[in-house]
Amino acid sequence: MKKSCLLLMGVTLLVVTIADARQLMSIQVREGQLRERPSYLGNVTATMEYGTEVQVQREQGPWRWVVSGNDQGWIHESALTRKRVTWSAGDEDVSGAASQEEMALAGKGFTAEVEQQYRAQHRDLDFTWVDRMEKMEKSVDQLLNFLRAGGVEPASEGGR
Repeated sequence: MKKSCLLLMGVTLLVVTIADARQLMSIQVREGQLRERPSYLGNVTATMEYGTEVQVQREQGPWRWVVSGNDQGWIHESALTRKRVTWSAGDEDVSGAASQEEMALAGKGFTAEVEQQYRAQHRDLDFTWVDRMEKMEKSVDQLLNFLRAGGVEPASEGGR
């Protein structure tokens, strides 16, 4: 009886540990935005840098409620990865060797060198508007006005 009770407790602890570990994720974009509601139109309550570990508390469609330190909010699943992001080169500490933007691009397999090589191989392409769009920033109110002017209303808060 005592052995079966200990075995049951051990299995239960293992299951809880595995389930809890699956909920630990990392931000895989340069700047992950936590929102007050599960929608791209929700107000941003905090931003998380690439590689920040977060604890997923609950899910609503493609959105995840996450907590990291004092910050919490909704973030789209596409901004998260189950992989643990590390900043190392062998035994050396390289945490200050690259910017957050460089690390995010490298994490996606895209670096300044890759972009330079792509541009060199595609000289006939004009990247002017791509470069301009990367610098554009719009507020939530501007986005909502744009959608309303086009007669578009979000179908649900959990939508993409």
